[in-house]
Amino acid sequence: MKKLTHTDYSGKAIMVDIGEKEIQTRIAKAEGHITLALETIKLIKANQLKKGDVLTVAQIAGINAAKQTQLLIPLCHNITIDKISIDLFVNRTGVTVKSEVRCKGKTGVEMEALTAVSIALLTVYDMCKAVDKNMMIDKIVLIEKIKK
Repeated sequence: MKKLTHTDYSGKAIMVDIGEKEIQTRIAKAEGHITLALETIKLIKANQLKKGDVLTVAQIAGINAAKQTQLLIPLCHNITIDKISIDLFVNRTGVTVKSEVRCKGKTGVEMEALTAVSIALLTVYDMCKAVDKNMMIDKIVLIEKIKK
């Protein structure tokens, strides 16, 4: 097993020193899903939820979340993000969220991509909680991590 990168010789948490790493284009893609009741899916498609346009609000929340990741995850570096895309797809079981985050930097953006998906899904949950008591967020996963 590889050594953990966020711990020192005694096992205490540290922020990784990226000072000597080279600047590269870094891309991360993540996705997740929220299972919803059929009636909730119909309300989202018809844009009839009282809180408003679920998909647009969740998309904006995901973008904002990616930009704030360094404030939410204690050992993340602050990164200048070049691009964030968040796509939401309504399907027969609920909503799938996909994110892609890009930067030119010394460390990757996978935490930003995963945070974007997580917060977008939580926003869908928040906006639908009045009408759906059995929602389930699942399958949040890093799909791809690229550096070039």
